[in-house]
Amino acid sequence: MIVRIMGEGQVEVAESHLTELNRLDDELLAEMQRGDSPGFRRTLHALLERIRELGEPLPDDSLEPSELILPAPDATLEDVRKLLRDDGLIPG
Repeated sequence: MIVRIMGEGQVEVAESHLTELNRLDDELLAEMQRGDSPGFRRTLHALLERIRELGEPLPDDSLEPSELILPAPDATLEDVRKLLRDDGLIPG
């Protein structure tokens, strides 16, 4: 699956990693609901770092359709709330 991290580019991540990524996404959603800004920041960075570790960056000149769009590392709670679906940033 192709994941876009806003402000960074696209990464191809195997769908076999979705369960692990969803655990971080669930934690991020819970922290947002509690208004836990430090926890939110820590988990957002952990989620993005894990995607970078697991994924293969696409060339900068490649414009593939993104299946997931994730916020930039400096996104605020409010920025991320605008991107959320009922089940978090990552479906499933």
